[in-house]
Amino acid sequence: MVDLETTDGLAVLTIDRPHARNAIALSTMSELEEALDAAAGAQALVIRGGGDRAFVSGGDLKELSALRTTEEAAAMAARMRAICDRIAAFPAPVIAALNGHALGGGAEVAVAADIRIAADDIKIGFNQVSLEIMPAWGGAERLAALVGKGKALLLAGSGTVLKAGEAERWGLIDRVVPRSSFDDEWRTLARSLANRPAAKIKKVIAGATPDEAIGAFAELWVSDEHWAAADRVMNRGK
Repeated sequence: MVDLETTDGLAVLTIDRPHARNAIALSTMSELEEALDAAAGAQALVIRGGGDRAFVSGGDLKELSALRTTEEAAAMAARMRAICDRIAAFPAPVIAALNGHALGGGAEVAVAADIRIAADDIKIGFNQVSLEIMPAWGGAERLAALVGKGKALLLAGSGTVLKAGEAERWGLIDRVVPRSSFDDEWRTLARSLANRPAAKIKKVIAGATPDEAIGAFAELWVSDEHWAAADRVMNRGK
């Protein structure tokens, strides 16, 4: 099951398949597509797994093992890659809240997000080589963009699984927090992004022209929200 909760501009998408450690089946892909449609217009999007053992444990091998031809395998990979592409292209900031291990395809979903925040006891790894396959959902390319081509080949080629602190040092995870405060931490981060002009900043970082960046700033400058905030600063202490 994929659940979507939207409150005050913050959309929280939860992949909740405890019997399969939140692995992705073909039906899950359909639910993800529907959830992303429903999340349109959110000011921030969080993707998380249900429970505290797994973020996403990859593809659901029990179901996907029925795919036996190259055409079937390619179609499945193309579909899930398109979903990860939608996550990466979501207009507002996307946070992967790594509540549990992110392995194989789960790591690919994680790197499709803009920001990864993780509980300190999770592990992450592109370990598809243990099944004699490779990342196919866009994760290899996104991993290379995060850590560099050499490190990406080292990690994905060897199937190395990193602890949270190690992944943070490699640049694969952005923030590691104690398990005891994890839920509070990711919600606080997500709400702060949803209540700020972070979507415009994301667009500029993604490759806006100088004129587009200046135009985005100018739109914010004349907004009621800017002047209300400016008035609070200028009148502080009076």
